Amino acid sequence: MAKRVAIIGAGVSGLAAIRCCLEEGLEPTCFERSDDMGGLWKFSEHAEEGRASIYRSVFTNSSKEMMCFPDFPYPDDYPNYMHHSKLQEYLRAFAHTKSLLGHIRFEVIISTRSGSWVMSRVWDDGYPWDMVYVTRFASFLRNILPSFVSDWLYVKKMNTWFKHENYGLVPLNRPLRKEPVFNDELPSRILCGTVSIKPGVKKFTETSAVFEDGTVFEAIDSVIFATGYGYAYPFLDDSIIKSRNNEVTLYKGIFPPQLEKSTLAVIGLVQSLGAAIPTADLQARWAAKVFANSCTLPTENEMMDDIDEKMGKKLKWFGQSHTLQTDYITYMDELGSFIGAKPNIPWLFLTDPRLALEVFFGPCSPYQFRLMGPGKWEGARNAILTQWNRTLRPTRTRAVGEAQQPHHFYNLLKMLSFPLLLLAVWLTFYS
Repeated sequence: MAKRVAIIGAGVSGLAAIRCCLEEGLEPTCFERSDDMGGLWKFSEHAEEGRASIYRSVFTNSSKEMMCFPDFPYPDDYPNYMHHSKLQEYLRAFAHTKSLLGHIRFEVIISTRSGSWVMSRVWDDGYPWDMVYVTRFASFLRNILPSFVSDWLYVKKMNTWFKHENYGLVPLNRPLRKEPVFNDELPSRILCGTVSIKPGVKKFTETSAVFEDGTVFEAIDSVIFATGYGYAYPFLDDSIIKSRNNEVTLYKGIFPPQLEKSTLAVIGLVQSLGAAIPTADLQARWAAKVFANSCTLPTENEMMDDIDEKMGKKLKWFGQSHTLQTDYITYMDELGSFIGAKPNIPWLFLTDPRLALEVFFGPCSPYQFRLMGPGKWEGARNAILTQWNRTLRPTRTRAVGEAQQPHHFYNLLKMLSFPLLLLAVWLTFYS
């Protein structure tokens, strides 16, 4: 008799969990309090108590090639950054194709003080930001360079589009890798004077706001408190996820270490500059294998030691208020190694150099984690090699000549010149 697994919520994480449980021969039942799947991406005209929702004009911050399920690409004609309605269509198609709907039970129960880096969705040569930024080569440089060099490069890159100091937006602790704000219009609105950036609010009067710099803004019509999201699991005791100091204490961001048996997995409670769908997919694949006893977890003490080590690194990189933040590629590779799905880059360079160049220097797209190992998808190689074609298709609606794709030869030269860069940095610093 197959083990039964309860899954709470039919959003991205829930759908990933259902599918991966089915792959492992488990029997999942997903409980969804609303009348539809999609979770946060299910738009509603009316706010529902106890349920987070998006607003009407929301578009994705991750491009389509970077936020799909690894064996289920978006249709070619979908735009690179999608309106929430398109993503909801995709999720419904995924659930239908993978026969997930029969495992879901629907229940009808119907707000800058510290500044921020602001990024555009459009980056180098007009490509989607994550197709250019989220690469193994870039991750390799960020992790191997001395921290002062890595911090300088990070701030320089964040200021490529516009200098944040000139717009009053620079973060208080600029090198911290806090999650940036994605907004293609904000700098233009500031430049045109339709938006003003002010420090924190000192106090409100009946019709005005007094700011910390002493300035006053009169005749306010309304105030919106953009306080961000709070996470809560009302069906669980707080001590299970926050076992100390109100910090999330989950092994690899998934498993509560103090449970007697590993029968509970939290899918989707991490933040990174990577997309949520492939993260949830890989988390669910590992969790399903743990439930199926084909993967085992370390002891409670070993898991807590790992949590302490990771927390120290997170505080250094992301700051106290971003302890859910993690480095996308490092995290995905770690999860992939547990189930044999981490791409073997040296082996690819020996056996398939064309694919290896795209995997290492190109976007770290979700297909990479279905290239090899259990759950391997035969279409993964072709999906990786054709991902730039699908990225350009919705934008090239007027033919002007052959599309130029990023050339990895220059990245290879950068890699080969890396030792010279380190030597130059060392000589500069110690001379």
